[in-house]
Amino acid sequence: MSSAQSLAAKKQEILNSWFQTTVDSYPAETARFIKNQNDPFANPVGQTTYRSLDTLVDALATDAGREVMAKALDPILRIRAVQTFTPSKATSFVFSLKRILRQHLPGDGRDAGVDMNDLDRQIDEMAMAAFDIYVACREKIYELKATESRKQFFGSLKRAGLIDETEADGPGF
Repeated sequence: MSSAQSLAAKKQEILNSWFQTTVDSYPAETARFIKNQNDPFANPVGQTTYRSLDTLVDALATDAGREVMAKALDPILRIRAVQTFTPSKATSFVFSLKRILRQHLPGDGRDAGVDMNDLDRQIDEMAMAAFDIYVACREKIYELKATESRKQFFGSLKRAGLIDETEADGPGF
């Protein structure tokens, strides 16, 4: 049995464990809500996370590559970037997949014909992509905050009559 077939056979178990572990990284009350609310409109975070993790398990099984993994990681990390996660906490869910695979694949994967070194390499690639995405999202947030602060500052100066119309937009606007 190939790695793809072994992962496909255990996909639902792996996915459910990974979703559980990812959700458990949130505060207890939030995690409880995400796990128990099945309405996608009431719980977009849970639905987005589950769908993305599902795509990531498939990408791992087929060795789809960094671009496919990055596309699936993006929605999760955009959500986590606007929350109070540190970079390590925001991306730690990726590394938890290594432990989960070892729990669900018999004999640490060897009995199922799975090359765990290859899966570990892919998960490491996934983690690096996750970190890059998270940092890019945080940079964008800081850029938006800085731009808004400059607009407010120059707007205040304009209203106070301390600068004229041409200077009111500030540098770089």
